Amino acid sequence: MKPLSRPLDLGTLFDDMAARGTSTVVHLSRPLDVAPEAGWELEIPEAAALVRGLSGRMARAGVGPGDRVAIAKRNHWDYVLLSCAAARLGAVPASLSAHLEPRVLEELLKRLEPALLVTDTALLGAAAEEACDPRVHARRTLVVDGRAEGALTMDDLAGAEVPPPCRPHLDAPLAIMHTSGTTGTPKLVVHSTRTIMRRLAGFEAHRWPVLGSRPDDTVVSSYSYAHGRALAWTASVLRLAPKTMSVITSPDWAEAGPALEAHRPTILEAQPSTLGRWQRHTEGEDTPFDRVRLFVSTFDAMHPSTVRSFLNATAHRRPVWMQGWGQSETGPLTFRFFTRRSLERDQGTTPTTRDLGRPVPGRTRLRAVDPETLRPVPTGTPGLLFCRTDALCLGYVGEEGRWRSKLVGQWWSTGDIGSIGRTGSVRLVDREVDALAEGGCLEIEDVVDERLPEVLECVVLGVPDGDPVPVVATGSGELDHQGWRAAVADLPAMADPVVLTWDELPRTGTGKVRRGELRDLLGLHPGTRGTGRWT
Repeated sequence: MKPLSRPLDLGTLFDDMAARGTSTVVHLSRPLDVAPEAGWELEIPEAAALVRGLSGRMARAGVGPGDRVAIAKRNHWDYVLLSCAAARLGAVPASLSAHLEPRVLEELLKRLEPALLVTDTALLGAAAEEACDPRVHARRTLVVDGRAEGALTMDDLAGAEVPPPCRPHLDAPLAIMHTSGTTGTPKLVVHSTRTIMRRLAGFEAHRWPVLGSRPDDTVVSSYSYAHGRALAWTASVLRLAPKTMSVITSPDWAEAGPALEAHRPTILEAQPSTLGRWQRHTEGEDTPFDRVRLFVSTFDAMHPSTVRSFLNATAHRRPVWMQGWGQSETGPLTFRFFTRRSLERDQGTTPTTRDLGRPVPGRTRLRAVDPETLRPVPTGTPGLLFCRTDALCLGYVGEEGRWRSKLVGQWWSTGDIGSIGRTGSVRLVDREVDALAEGGCLEIEDVVDERLPEVLECVVLGVPDGDPVPVVATGSGELDHQGWRAAVADLPAMADPVVLTWDELPRTGTGKVRRGELRDLLGLHPGTRGTGRWT
């Protein structure tokens, strides 16, 4: 394989990898929505040809340099291919999750004013049921899987000439993605080539000990491919050229199970809610996780019981779990490794994975400050966490004032409350907006998960003038209240639990619980003890 002659670029990523001779084969848990005829398996030259074809279609639809292309469709890795195609034209792709409520999607599209909206019939149908029409906010609309009134189809644009690639300036807008939106309307985060391709993907694209993939690895991912993580993951994995990349688009075991069996991972990265749903499939002697040497979790911290279950499910002698913490605006800020032995050492103590590890050496810096004075707090004292990183995004689309309000000098507010120990290790307490008068939501949720295995998810909601309200999801929608009282007897006072099923919890595209929507669902006061200033 030839050495890569130039740094990672989004628009020509697959062309560059094909020219390099990268032999990685991409396996899909279902065919691509933009090219179902391509089947379940792609080689890199085929992926490069798809990107060129999509780029030509976008150009024929009127997309040019500097335009925005909004992508909102069913979850799949073709978010990445569409983003590459737009970037190849010098346009700026904006990935929007199909999990967004129709009116929220409309609000984000108003901010973007895209030249082209790439979508599907299911999303347009769901929007119509809510009396919404996202097409009105785009100059033109392309439907990838059928026809819709006034919209272009893939066949309409077939055979278009492919323009030569247009490479943006390192610090010009390259791609837009949105935050999770757990507490309100998501922010639209703008990244550049320097921040997401050089700082984030470029850093990962080294064969680091333990973390870097090897030529014989099978690297598997399953999360929301509308998230910016999908761009960095794809670029860094292809740069290292493992034998196999496998993409799983749904947490449902009916789709995920066969994909995992067919291509058993040696490296597995998935969002926490997906790993939680797969946890029951870690039991038994022959599981699809038996070859994994490295588990990677991002987006949110994991419950200790889930980490333990997966580490015990693999036959690898010394498997490692790497937990990263960061935000869409910053990329990873800290990381921590878990092993079977480290989890055993924690037995008998209050279980938690909220110790987030240390800042990425030479890449990020963190400090905790008093939320009111913004002065540093003593070591080990909880405060508002600020960071410094060269991977910080460029801003928020349509909310520049909000973006600037989170900057204090060169320090960026994460909106999280946590403490920094003597060794630099970060312990997360809560989002500032979710802060409790006593204890922390996240640690209470960890303890409940550890003590009550029948609880699939626990979400603690703070209220302004009373005890926090725990919401628990179980398989049956029922709970042993006597067992609950015994499990939480030594925890801070809480109201009686609200019991739901897993599917009744409103979630974001990355599986996080939409706390604001959950409050509305339960009829709780919308306010919290936190100020929400830094959200």
